[in-house]
Amino acid sequence: MRKGNGAWPVGVNMTFLEQGCLLRILIGENIQHKGKPLYEWLVVKARESGLAGATVTKGIMGYGANSRIHTSKIMRLSEDLPVIIEMVDSKENLEAFLRDVDDVIEVGLATLEKADVRFYRHKDPA
Repeated sequence: MRKGNGAWPVGVNMTFLEQGCLLRILIGENIQHKGKPLYEWLVVKARESGLAGATVTKGIMGYGANSRIHTSKIMRLSEDLPVIIEMVDSKENLEAFLRDVDDVIEVGLATLEKADVRFYRHKDPA
């Protein structure tokens, strides 16, 4: 089902049951790497690595290892709201990706969990 470069087939609609994995990386939105937001760099790196997909979600409230609450409430303007980067692929591919980016993520949390992939498809533009 994979192409030679490790990427999922492009332009193919697929419906299948396959054991996959979900990687979640939680960081602050203001963390930078090479002049870009770290979440943006991670998504580009995931695409270059041939991972099946990645999504970034901005949180409205949260706290991390330092226990400082970050919120989007108008009375408590936060400079660093939480961001969640989610990626789906095989466990092996996500583990390899984590090894590649581990040194770059100085602050945050990464989790891996089982994901039963039910379909992976797109619609060609008209």
